[in-house]
Amino acid sequence: MLDPEIQKKLIEEGRDFLKSFASTPYDDFESDQRLNLPQPPLVKAPMTERAFALPGNFENLWMKDDFIEIVTERKSSRVYTQLPISLLQLSFMLWATQGIKDIRGKSYATLRTVPSGGARHAFETYLLVQDVEGLPPGAYHYLPLGHELEFLQPVEDLPAAISDSLFGQSWAAKAGVIFYWSFVPYRAEWRYGIWAHRVVLIDAGHMAQNLYLACSALGLGACAVAAFDMEFCDHIFGLDGEEEFTLYTCPVGTISADDKKQEKSFYQFVEDEGL
Repeated sequence: MLDPEIQKKLIEEGRDFLKSFASTPYDDFESDQRLNLPQPPLVKAPMTERAFALPGNFENLWMKDDFIEIVTERKSSRVYTQLPISLLQLSFMLWATQGIKDIRGKSYATLRTVPSGGARHAFETYLLVQDVEGLPPGAYHYLPLGHELEFLQPVEDLPAAISDSLFGQSWAAKAGVIFYWSFVPYRAEWRYGIWAHRVVLIDAGHMAQNLYLACSALGLGACAVAAFDMEFCDHIFGLDGEEEFTLYTCPVGTISADDKKQEKSFYQFVEDEGL
């Protein structure tokens, strides 16, 4: 167990990390953008030659259109019926979380369906697909510029891999698809330098909330998870763990109104301990 004074100091340093730019000892710092260094690519290049276009006919996709209802019903769901998710539903979720609407300049910035500090959009989206109509199970990478998906590789014992990637959270192994978002640090550091990592934490929330709202509109369930085995996830998707590494995850699956009792059981400890 950590010495209490050391633990207190670590907590204080964590708080300082999130405080305003105004109180900083690094006033002389200049970002690579200010130094006129070349900016990094807007997106990661394809990793394979197995990319295919995703459907974009969202007008044919059933979804709720009452925004108040969508926001009200947004919640974390950990119980899934294991029915397949359609490819069009997955396509919409990918577009809603990282879809590109426009490009500014020749290649200065992308405008996407989620906000991002300085329009840096320092994330890449990877998937472990288990039950999506028309897709073989395995690992995938989203290519937002062309709204394409590329198949990376099959994954042996996929349910076990999903559970292991989330530190043994076996409920996630019943999800139809698991989103894994990686962070490409220099994409944000080029502009924000030593402050980039605080900005990107805010951006991650924007992205995950859009997935929640998309799932709520589609009648699907999602549960964002920050407890994951980074090295395990990075290995699955071929990330180097330095210039790109896993930052956030979110299982998505089909849900049923009849599963509310099972969802309640996740919080049984609240009643048991009188909290």
